[in-house]
Amino acid sequence: MSEEEAQRYGGGTGGGGVGALSVDLLGQVLDRVLERRDRKACRLVSRAFARAEAAHRRALRVLRREPLPRLLRAFPALERLDLSACASLDDASLAAALAGADLGTVRQVCLARASGVGWRGLEALVAACPRLEAVDLSHCVGAGDREAAALAAASGLRELNLEKCLGVTDMGLAKVAVGCPRLENLSFKWCREISDIGVDLLVKKCRELRSLDISYLKVSNESLRSISTLEKLEELAMVACSCIDDEGLELLSRGSNSLQSVDVSRCDHVTSQGLASLIDGHSFLQKLYAADSLHEIGQDFLSKLVTLKATLTVLRLDGFEVSSSLLSAIGEGCSNLVEIGLSKCNGVTDEGISSLVACCSYLRTIDLTCCNLVTNNSLDSIADNCKMLECLRLESCSSINEKGLERIASCCPNLKEIDLTDCGVNDEALHHLAKCSELLILKLGLSSSISDKGLGFISSKCGKLVELDLYRCSSITDDGLAALANGCKKIKLLNLCYCNKITDSGLSHLGALEELTNLELRCLVRITGIGISSVVIGCKSLVELDLKRCYSVDDSGLWALARYALNLRQLTISYCQVTGLGLCHLLSSLRCLQDVKMVHLSWVSIEGFEMALRAACGRLKKLKILSGLKTVLSPDLLQLLQACGCRIRWVNKPLVYKDAI
Repeated sequence: MSEEEAQRYGGGTGGGGVGALSVDLLGQVLDRVLERRDRKACRLVSRAFARAEAAHRRALRVLRREPLPRLLRAFPALERLDLSACASLDDASLAAALAGADLGTVRQVCLARASGVGWRGLEALVAACPRLEAVDLSHCVGAGDREAAALAAASGLRELNLEKCLGVTDMGLAKVAVGCPRLENLSFKWCREISDIGVDLLVKKCRELRSLDISYLKVSNESLRSISTLEKLEELAMVACSCIDDEGLELLSRGSNSLQSVDVSRCDHVTSQGLASLIDGHSFLQKLYAADSLHEIGQDFLSKLVTLKATLTVLRLDGFEVSSSLLSAIGEGCSNLVEIGLSKCNGVTDEGISSLVACCSYLRTIDLTCCNLVTNNSLDSIADNCKMLECLRLESCSSINEKGLERIASCCPNLKEIDLTDCGVNDEALHHLAKCSELLILKLGLSSSISDKGLGFISSKCGKLVELDLYRCSSITDDGLAALANGCKKIKLLNLCYCNKITDSGLSHLGALEELTNLELRCLVRITGIGISSVVIGCKSLVELDLKRCYSVDDSGLWALARYALNLRQLTISYCQVTGLGLCHLLSSLRCLQDVKMVHLSWVSIEGFEMALRAACGRLKKLKILSGLKTVLSPDLLQLLQACGCRIRWVNKPLVYKDAI
């Protein structure tokens, strides 16, 4: 841009153009610019916009630790800070970045999967953010009681996610409970060292709790006795709590009538009688999740369910044995349902679906996964009655075809998601679905009858599509990808695994998908490093890439990744024909890479693996590799990886080459 143009648009130091507007006004303009690319364009066109964003920006997501200190100082009004993707972040780098930064406005911090951060880093964070209200430490598997104690110093904390912080025990939970009495939302799902004692103390100290997740814990009915005393609790999740049974639900029913959402999925000892007692004590229940827990629904449960007619909006009964009469009763008794889950339910027929939807006209989400008795008649009934439908899951419903989908497309204009995996649909079905211009998610896996023609229909009308699954759609060729790249510019997730007709020419079109973050290319035997280069040069936002069994991908592909895929966090290169030199260059260059799967890299020597893994130490969080290397890699390397928080999955798989069939 010339100096004259910069002055015209307010980019210079003069008082005309955009530069004449106040920082506050320009900030309000930027708040209304939703696309990241457009915001960046504003900053490049005008330094006034750049200054306004610096003063007005509320959220920041950092991908690398090196620029973190500068970024924290550049945006003084931050409220939300996401460090979950910041590779190799540790206590020292976090403390150094926080030192001297003005973070008095920061209220939310996400450190999910930031396993390099320990109690020292968390202490520095809490000290630097006096108004901290929400922290996400989920999937930091090494976090324990010391980390919990560090967070307990944030007395104003209202939300805390400790999911899969495997080292947290009753002692750590007690620290949090005493230090953060104003907690409202808390999850310690998978923290299996927590017992009834910890839950009881939590309940006594944190009386403001509104949402609690104790899923996968070994707690007993005594925990539910304690939880029942929480007068403000609205959401309770206890998925796969195998020690909880009907007695516990009975205890829960005697407590406050505040519960609005309960999840007892996969609770093996819960029966319909226990659920009936739960409902009896909570007349304002809005969401009930009971997937894969009951074998049958008793009349007592059904009669109680009817009492929730005015409030119940979500009901998931996945894996149940149901009948047409049962679905009819649910429809009549719960006419305000917005979501119904019947995935893998035996006994679901057209008659049952017809009677259900005839009464539930507000349904927006219907899950019929693996209900293989339903036919086009069910789709006709859904189309006639559920005009507001947004999500329809029909995986493995092999008796439906293009005629039923035509009715859905014509009568449900707000459809945003449809799953047709393993339904045997064809191009004509896609021609009908193309009428759904609001479609965001389309899953077509295992549909060998779909060709480039059908993909062209979707590409021409469904420009808002963000996720497309074409797994084993073996008739798709390069021409189909050309149409897709031309019409669906907003795609973020794309699965092309086993689409074995695709070549480098097809991948060259994908470079136009600037918002693509997840790309699966497993077993595309005709692609090479040339095609990979075409993708990564254009797709700067790429985060996950699967190249397993892409046998013709060699070091040239890795060099392209190392140069252009700077945001890549997860990579699968198993069975690729790469060498130790290419692997070492890749792992030393990608600063954001955290998860690598590299099984059967036959051309990589022991020394090649050794150098490559040393180059990535401190950044890798997950590694999948052949178990045979466990005895030949140096012990100090393995200890170093473990000390840096890397979880190694050793696998023992024979070297078998597969065709893309």
